[in-house]
Amino acid sequence: MLSTVMKQLKSHPALIPLFVFIGGGAAMSMMYLGRLALKNPECSWDRTNNPEPWNKVEPNHQYKMFKVNMDYSKLKKDRPDF
Repeated sequence: MLSTVMKQLKSHPALIPLFVFIGGGAAMSMMYLGRLALKNPECSWDRTNNPEPWNKVEPNHQYKMFKVNMDYSKLKKDRPDF
């Protein structure tokens, strides 16, 4: 299958940017899904030692990728301890 793709790319070089951008988009989406699975407090991979990881997140912990007009270091605790 790879040899067929290589033959097509050699005979139609205009397809090279298409393969580059589709491959880059697929790689970036997989990296983002991996980041969500590892960094998000709603995902629990170890339920025996940490069954509710969202309760142990500090109020000033930034787990979102982008922050828009928000300073997480100045947030105060506004929820009870469990």
